[in-house]
Amino acid sequence: MDSRYVLHTPLMWIDKAETWKLTEELGGAPLVSLINQESHTCYLGDRGTLHPWGHGCGECPACALRRAGWEEYVAEKTNA
Repeated sequence: MDSRYVLHTPLMWIDKAETWKLTEELGGAPLVSLINQESHTCYLGDRGTLHPWGHGCGECPACALRRAGWEEYVAEKTNA
């Protein structure tokens, strides 16, 4: 290759709470709602239950991480 490529991966360096905060900064409440309702990180792919933090089984490590990040994000917004 004759040119250098740089791949930016900002989510790799921030936690889930910071990801929610970045989502809000980029698109406000509508983007937070969209991500919350249309994405999931559940290892089981559960889309049957919509929690405050999004779709998921609520039990797997990915759901626990997303739930904890959401709760921290909401707590920071509440205390701001």
